[in-house]
Amino acid sequence: MNKGIDKKTVKRGLLPYLFLALIMLLVLYVFNVMNQDVHVLTYDEFVKALDGKEITELELVARGNAYTYEASGTLEGYQENESFFARLPLSEQVMKRIVAASDEQGFKFITTPDPSSSSFLLIVVNVLPILLLVGVAFWFFSRQMAGNKSSMDFGKSKARLNTDNNKVTFKDVAGLKEEKEEVKELIDFLKNPKKFQKLGARIPKGVLLFGPPGTGKTLLAKAVAGEANVPFYFISGSDFVELFVGVGASRVRDMFQQAKRNAPCLIFIDEIDAVGRQRGTGLGGGHDEREQTLNQLLTEMDGFGANEGIIIIAATNRPDVLDPALLRPGRFDRQVTVNLPDVKGREEILAVHAKNKVLADGITLANLAKRTPGFSGADLENLLNEAALLAVRRNKDKITMSEIDEATDRVLMGPAKTSHKYSENDRKLVAYHEAGHAVIGLKLSNASDVQKVTIIPRGSAGGYNMMVPSEEKLCSTKTDLLEEITGLLGGRTAEEIVFGEITTGAHNDFEKATKIARAMVCEYGMSDLGPLQFEQPGGSVFLGRDYNKTQHFSNEVANEIDMEMRKIINDCHKKATEIIKKNRDLLKLIADTLLEYETLTKEQIDYLVKNGKMPEEEDGDNYESMSVTKLREIAKEKGIKNYSKMSKAELLKELDEANH
Repeated sequence: MNKGIDKKTVKRGLLPYLFLALIMLLVLYVFNVMNQDVHVLTYDEFVKALDGKEITELELVARGNAYTYEASGTLEGYQENESFFARLPLSEQVMKRIVAASDEQGFKFITTPDPSSSSFLLIVVNVLPILLLVGVAFWFFSRQMAGNKSSMDFGKSKARLNTDNNKVTFKDVAGLKEEKEEVKELIDFLKNPKKFQKLGARIPKGVLLFGPPGTGKTLLAKAVAGEANVPFYFISGSDFVELFVGVGASRVRDMFQQAKRNAPCLIFIDEIDAVGRQRGTGLGGGHDEREQTLNQLLTEMDGFGANEGIIIIAATNRPDVLDPALLRPGRFDRQVTVNLPDVKGREEILAVHAKNKVLADGITLANLAKRTPGFSGADLENLLNEAALLAVRRNKDKITMSEIDEATDRVLMGPAKTSHKYSENDRKLVAYHEAGHAVIGLKLSNASDVQKVTIIPRGSAGGYNMMVPSEEKLCSTKTDLLEEITGLLGGRTAEEIVFGEITTGAHNDFEKATKIARAMVCEYGMSDLGPLQFEQPGGSVFLGRDYNKTQHFSNEVANEIDMEMRKIINDCHKKATEIIKKNRDLLKLIADTLLEYETLTKEQIDYLVKNGKMPEEEDGDNYESMSVTKLREIAKEKGIKNYSKMSKAELLKELDEANH
């Protein structure tokens, strides 16, 4: 038998055949019984046949409980399927008469003891049903007890004690220098509480970590427990909320009881906004179960005495929806913002995730960190993982810059649509659109640096322009925002100037530009309306708040806001038009090069602007940096069919398969 075949699978496969065989045997037995012709004789008829020497076979079974013999056998002249049956008195005279006839006539005579007199059969018939009944009753009651036990545990806490031997420490947390300094006091208190008690200091009972998703809030909480080497209970906010009112509150009480028995310890509540949202919000009343759970959590946090050794760390990315009572001193005393990492933090995070990656020579993490502004720690980990997967897919032994660029595009925009076919006119439109963005970025001093331009479609975009700030700033000036809007309008402006026509390709550009312009007028006070804030940044998740949202300005002011926004957009569009017209030759150069190469990196763009042409192409296997014309020549030499109609992405795929 093949070892890879599961024994259970074999048994399941044999069961239908065994069942079929059993049915066939049963059918044969019934058919045989039905074909038997049994003649029932009276006692007188049996005696007459015995005296007349007609019996050829006889079997006698004594039935003591019925005081009879059961006689069966055959008579002379019977066919093969014929037999007789008779009941005889259970007496010694009958037995002597039959034995004497058998000795005289010589027919076959068999006697069988009464089956009911067997002790084994007596146990089977009388004792086994009782045992079976007792067993069924025991099984039923045991199931009931187990169900009652699980129902009794319904209100028990679902907080789990972390027993992982591979503990996370601060060495595994990169890019959060200030955040680690904030929580180091917790570690010192858990290790040496007397040092704080001498000066009468009260350690925070709760620490709230909030920030964008993927910035390392959960990882930081694990590192605190790993550094302190104390019991670490972790639970999600959704584990408290149940269908039945009061269960969540019971679980909160049980969680704190367990924590007090194991103090000093840490309790980590992930996604606390699931249970800690503001009470009494939303339409149609509150949520009784969630609000009771929150009330119990508030009571427990402010109920136990100072310095009992229980510290709660909670994480959320929506601190604005939390109940104010949860954030007051005595509960979550300290709030730590875990922001997106800066360039130095990204370099440290990349160093942690690149430990087990094989990077090609020339790739520096510092340069990669500069190319990834706005990436969270989770994004950076995903970036390197995607690059490694691409390198394996391309049969490379090292991760090159080509894989990192492709992985960056995948994280930002999704995989390239290599099979997407569009006309040459559409390619030209996209090329000039993206070239317009690039020209604005190159000519405006405060604009972002152009890192990459491509006309390969990804996601819902026909192409895109990757622009990153020349330096990361804490605040943006009015000039920065205006030049950002101008850069966003560069694509539409190039379409208007070159083709005298406009397309739907600038939809996302307008969305971003309008959002910036409205924020400048309504939030930042960067308009002729003065330093006034007409709208609050950010929105709420509560439907009730949306319905009760009040308007802080009159209709006349709303009209002025619209006029100011329109003025900002029109001024930026006018400036973009001037730049594009003044640099029409550069626009054409970048667009024509994009049509030939489909993707341009920062180094290639800088060389193109400086020398007016692309660097000389060298023979080799670095197909990504070659033009479409060069790739088609190589594809022709390798005998690839239909090479003249393929895009660059399709040529790269075919050449990669041909080489491997």
